[in-house]
Amino acid sequence: MKIIIASDIHGSAKWCGELLNAFCREHADMLLLCGDILYHGPRNPLPDEYAPMKVAEMLGSVKEKIICVRGNCDSEVDQMVLPFPITPDYAVVHANGKRIYISHGHREAPPLAQGDVYITGHTHVPLNVMQDGYYHLNPGSVSLPKENSAHGYILFCGDNFKPEALDGGTFYFKTFDGNYYDKLEI
Repeated sequence: MKIIIASDIHGSAKWCGELLNAFCREHADMLLLCGDILYHGPRNPLPDEYAPMKVAEMLGSVKEKIICVRGNCDSEVDQMVLPFPITPDYAVVHANGKRIYISHGHREAPPLAQGDVYITGHTHVPLNVMQDGYYHLNPGSVSLPKENSAHGYILFCGDNFKPEALDGGTFYFKTFDGNYYDKLEI
């Protein structure tokens, strides 16, 4: 199983296009979005090619493969134009024996068990740490990276792509040119 995990598109058609190109290039099975899909937010600059309706249309091409959680910039109006549902604050995906929680990150973490993976967005800064027995990851931002980080995403490759892994997989932190700069093997 291959999953692309991304956050904070903020209505950028340019960077949404880059994300969808990566989705196709990686032959991903699923796209997990950690919120802030259409609106740029009052504290952010306008991203490249700001076109929220175009972003909604573009994401419609893979709508059956998307699981998305609400970010602090997502609203009920956004849900009316997006062709896939936005879940309230958290979603859980089970992949290769691991529970992967996704959230935007502007709320408190749910109760997490030893070895769980908790993926958030919101800060626009990549993160790969172990804390309190669980893994906390952040793909950074698709369109508005901060703290000199790159536009990017996380690619999760499950054990059917890595036969020697019995229970787990690898999270690769990648830029849109396809290069990875960090990874976590679980």
